[in-house]
Amino acid sequence: MNRLTDPKSMGPRHYLTVFDLSCEEILSLINSGLRLKRHCKSGLPYRPAIGKVLGLLFEKASTRTRVSFESAMLQMGGSTVFMPSRDLQLGRGESLKDTARVLSRYLDCIVVRTFGQEIVDEIARWADIPVINGLTDLHHPCQVLSDIMTVIEHRGRDLKTLKMVWIGDGNNVAHSWIQAASRLGFGLTLACPEGYRPDRKILETAQAEATAPITVLTDPVEAIRDADVVNTDVWVSMGQEKEAQKRREIFAPYQVNTRLLAKANADVIVLHCLPAHREEEISEGVLEGPNSVVWDQAENKMYLHMAILKWAMRL
Repeated sequence: MNRLTDPKSMGPRHYLTVFDLSCEEILSLINSGLRLKRHCKSGLPYRPAIGKVLGLLFEKASTRTRVSFESAMLQMGGSTVFMPSRDLQLGRGESLKDTARVLSRYLDCIVVRTFGQEIVDEIARWADIPVINGLTDLHHPCQVLSDIMTVIEHRGRDLKTLKMVWIGDGNNVAHSWIQAASRLGFGLTLACPEGYRPDRKILETAQAEATAPITVLTDPVEAIRDADVVNTDVWVSMGQEKEAQKRREIFAPYQVNTRLLAKANADVIVLHCLPAHREEEISEGVLEGPNSVVWDQAENKMYLHMAILKWAMRL
């Protein structure tokens, strides 16, 4: 019996990084997301969250994470409260400690989207309700689960037979992919420019626990050769706008375009968590091409978030 299945497990169920979950727990959440997708597509109602309230505490802008979590909660019969941090007393100096304890009296779960990982960690430390990481500069743990859900839909469940490749910045999404590879036992090859590799501690911890290679290269052509799954993300994340021009120059050879994609397997699928900067990290031809599954990937966020909320609130 584990935290995912044991209704008597003590304390709130937080999800702050992929490493908070075991392999079995991750696969259980993904399978739950797949079942919920089939159920919702059938047109049958699913309302286990009636009377429950989800708080969305967002310091960073969002389209997919916000709308998918709101839609997930509404699909399950619950309601949401959107809380931009600038509109709360946090903006006037109230502590995270006090905010977390007060919100725990009003809400049943909180999704936090912010800059520093220490912020979501501190909220989780003091909250009496589940806290879910909707994105920090260091991790994006919900995103990777819906990504893998999409891979399973298109390429099957035997992830260990697939060559998974990340092209571009060693950023928060890359960190969560690295942790997922370690937990689930599939190999992962990343191609990142020098100076933009993943966080060393996250990488080394994941490699130490991994049963398949997690490799970081600088050559995108070498990395993508014979790939089954190719993933990329923006070159300039929120908060890095002053580095935009420098990053565009450094990352130019890492664009996922038709020429680079030709080095992968013919049936390769292409992921991008969006928003996409067309003709920067990904070309128009690839994003809109036959190998792209990014729209399925975006849709799957809602169903995977339903599964996470169901698990976190023990519904």
